[in-house]
Amino acid sequence: MDWATQAASVLQAAVVLLLAPLLAGIAARAKAWTESRRGPSIFQPYRDLAKYLKKETLLPRGASRVFVVAPFVAFGTYLLIAIVVPIITPYPIPFAPTVDFLGGGLLFGLAGIVTLLAAIDSGSNYSALGASRTVSFAALAEPTLIVVFFAVAVISGTNSPYVTNNLLTASTAAYLSPTHLLVTAAFFLLLLAETGKLPVESAGLMEFGMIEDGRIFEHSGRLLGLFRWNGWMKQFLLCSVFVNVFALPWGMIATPTLWGAAANIVLLLAKLGLLVAILVVVEATVAKVRLFKIRDFLALSFSLAVLAVFAFAVLGVP
Repeated sequence: MDWATQAASVLQAAVVLLLAPLLAGIAARAKAWTESRRGPSIFQPYRDLAKYLKKETLLPRGASRVFVVAPFVAFGTYLLIAIVVPIITPYPIPFAPTVDFLGGGLLFGLAGIVTLLAAIDSGSNYSALGASRTVSFAALAEPTLIVVFFAVAVISGTNSPYVTNNLLTASTAAYLSPTHLLVTAAFFLLLLAETGKLPVESAGLMEFGMIEDGRIFEHSGRLLGLFRWNGWMKQFLLCSVFVNVFALPWGMIATPTLWGAAANIVLLLAKLGLLVAILVVVEATVAKVRLFKIRDFLALSFSLAVLAVFAFAVLGVP
């Protein structure tokens, strides 16, 4: 373990922490343009975060320590994911061997579970409603994520995202195989749902259409700011894994130097910018779906992931 790879770990964690709000700001600004609005500044999430961190934190009557600890556990979980998946390096950094694709999926699930526990612990009907909706959708979303990672693993024969990245970069046949194309489509559909880019029809009052925001309805001040930051980090991590491992695995410099990592950051921002443009176009052009139809959408994503595994069993990878 040399100093360059250790520095890359710190730099990768800093990239996720600091640039996750920027990605959310760019997406919000781009969405406003599609609606013929000027929209907020791309730096608005940073201002919101600073505002939340300065405000007083209020706790609901009867809330336990779970309500307070949950956002910190979720924050630490996303930070752990940030130093084990390929974000700015195509080579494994020091902690990468400790977590594979399946472990990453379980860590995403852990962050979601503690957030649900905090919502239930608040005692709020709105938070409980948001938690119940999330659970009903997660019943298909979490298995889809695991099957997606499993399907990618059978292509390379390993659960390491770094090995998968190197294989897809070196082999055009593996990239264009039916298994990889199907699993990429499944992950893209899952990404739409998990990042809130799937247009959802509200029945009137804002609370009726709440999913993610419903779970943190009772949080305020620093805890609310931390939950917002967690959401931005989750979006950034999922989008980074999608572009670096699934859709656009090429271009990253494999030399373990700080200059190489800096160049990879610029490349990552370019890839994420392209992905945000695609997501915004999809969000602006796809008709809004009823809330209960999200499960049908996730079922389609799960079916594509399972079909990818069957495609490998029948056709293999050329």
